[in-house]
Amino acid sequence: MMPGVKLRTIVWAGGLAAGAAVVGHAAMRTDEGPAVDRELFEALNRGHGEIPDRVFMGVTELGSLYAAGSAAGALAVLGKRRAALSAIAAAGATWALGQGVKKLVDRPRPYEAGAETTRRMIAPPHGTSWPSSHPAVLTTFTRVAARELALGAGARAALSALDLSVAASRVYLGVHYPSDVASGLLMGRAVARIWPRWGRP
Repeated sequence: MMPGVKLRTIVWAGGLAAGAAVVGHAAMRTDEGPAVDRELFEALNRGHGEIPDRVFMGVTELGSLYAAGSAAGALAVLGKRRAALSAIAAAGATWALGQGVKKLVDRPRPYEAGAETTRRMIAPPHGTSWPSSHPAVLTTFTRVAARELALGAGARAALSALDLSVAASRVYLGVHYPSDVASGLLMGRAVARIWPRWGRP
């Protein structure tokens, strides 16, 4: 067992990871799953005006590892080095895990599988589609940072809204299916849940 991690925490993390796998399996391996996933994708990807276009293009890279590094740097400058190191290490672990899973699953991205009906609004990302790394990395970072900083319920809710916004942006901008980002969110929460606490009890 990892130091500082309780059995109940491990069970929770395992359940979240299993949920991510179930979502992916349902979307890719069941009879109706691929069609439902595509329909949901097209409903969000078709576009809903200039303002949503700008908002989602503005927030989407907040889920990158570069953004997590910048946020960790800002925390360190503010004297929160322990929280910064823990959050960026957890985010990096999530990114590495996601890249490994992507290679195993090798799901084509929406604009590759249905180029004629997909509105891709950003440059083609590296890697395959499932799971989505951006919401996974951001969710891990925000949840670990919130725990290390002992943030209150309001701040945690705001960070969760940011996680969901980045997840939605990946679908809206045409680079991920809804199941990709849902699994990414669950994976990010799983890593954050099991990540050992670095701060004082």
